[in-house]
Amino acid sequence: MTASRRAWQALIVLLAGMCIALLDTTIVNVALPSIRTSIDASEATLSWIISGYALAFGLALIPAGRIGDRIGHKWVFFTGIALFTLASLACGLSQNDFQLIASRVVQGLAGGIFVPAVTAYIQLLFPIRMRGKAFAIMGAVIGVSTALGPIIGGLIIQAFGSEEGWRLVFGVNLPIGIATLIAAAILLPGRRETDEVAAEAAPAGAGAPAGAPASAAPAGPSSAPTRAGIDWVGLVLVSGGLIGLLVPLIQGEDEGWPLWTFLVLAAGVLLLVAFGAWEVAYTKRGRLPLVPPKLFRHPAFTGGVVLALVYFAAFTSIFFTISLLWQSGLGHTALESGAVSIPFAIGSIIGSSQSNRLSERLGRTVLIIGTAAVAVGLAWVWIVLLVTNPADLTNWLLLAPLFIAGLGNGLFIAPNAQFIVATVDRPDAGAASGVISAMQRIGSAVGIAVIGSVLFGTLVVNGSSADAVASAFVTSSAAAMGVSVAFAVVAFLLVFALPRRTAAPGGR
Repeated sequence: MTASRRAWQALIVLLAGMCIALLDTTIVNVALPSIRTSIDASEATLSWIISGYALAFGLALIPAGRIGDRIGHKWVFFTGIALFTLASLACGLSQNDFQLIASRVVQGLAGGIFVPAVTAYIQLLFPIRMRGKAFAIMGAVIGVSTALGPIIGGLIIQAFGSEEGWRLVFGVNLPIGIATLIAAAILLPGRRETDEVAAEAAPAGAGAPAGAPASAAPAGPSSAPTRAGIDWVGLVLVSGGLIGLLVPLIQGEDEGWPLWTFLVLAAGVLLLVAFGAWEVAYTKRGRLPLVPPKLFRHPAFTGGVVLALVYFAAFTSIFFTISLLWQSGLGHTALESGAVSIPFAIGSIIGSSQSNRLSERLGRTVLIIGTAAVAVGLAWVWIVLLVTNPADLTNWLLLAPLFIAGLGNGLFIAPNAQFIVATVDRPDAGAASGVISAMQRIGSAVGIAVIGSVLFGTLVVNGSSADAVASAFVTSSAAAMGVSVAFAVVAFLLVFALPRRTAAPGGR
């Protein structure tokens, strides 16, 4: 059975939304120095611009998928895109730190609202034999969008100047968002049509495949709670806990680590413990929890979740560090800063294009190769920063290590969720996929918070000369990159917790 023309048209619309959501995770990096000077943004603000977006994105993913299940994914997608487009406009018009951070949080929340509909529609519109191809295309779009973000951002700032350029970095989303809204209203099928297509495409009793979203997983009689709904208390507890951890990590260094930062950290930990206890109690009452506790009965899944968090903490923090070093430290333009990422982008495109074919042949080994390449590439960058005189530091010195890291990233990004989902029983595949997606975004937020704290916490400029500034930034960037290397090494070790193959996910 082949996919209909309508399904492929819908996929184009959905991936346009996915593109701007993922583009915005990295395109802003090259704009950070311009934002810093334009609105006199604090160092903590720069971290919040990235972390606030990622955290809100991650926290919205699971409840948005559940709402889509109940009212249909078309209008959830439409609402998320509309809110994302308006928030992008608000980001571009922001006049101070608070306005920009608030707009970025709303933008991330909107991304988390509409992205679950992308994977849900793939599950609903494509027959089983075609889903792998659709998910592979989605993985390629994710890899390319994320990798090209710094380049596009650099081109915009170079063309329009620092003051207007960073605002237009957000403005890129407006025409794409408006076009996607119009296309979504016309081309995305409604709930009744998707239910009919899904009924024809899936055999009776078939479970969700590995990699399907939480919203797309039909619950079997052995695993389904008696009453479905949205776990709002759980959402409040986990949100409060994560915010409690991030606020001190981001603000602590800026404010000299006063007593309140340690108290808030402790409160964040307590809220996360309370969240775990609540999820267990909520499940025992026959309700559908935000994060099903039974998933963590599989030690390999727990390791896979930590892998998702740690890897994305390493991956998304790379160009946060390099962008600030290249522009604020070494005095290069935004375009030159974006050009540094080109080898990484090329490597990611090559790696992602081959990842699914290689994962079928090599199994888990493709993830081992991918994370090893990322760790080696980042360690190479770290060594370059440690031993190179700031005056001699050029993008040519980073070309080979960033290409290797990009190649590894491409090999890892597309197939990693399938291997993590394969650690749980098949009826739980959808819920597991939703948890993994959320943890990836939360990992991005945590990574930027930690890296930002290290970067700015070790930044000591002795003098006002360009050489003094460059030397200080290179030293602090080396410290930050060292933390990214540590994250990448831990991610490499955690890959060994995953199954060797995904041919029969959860087939216990």
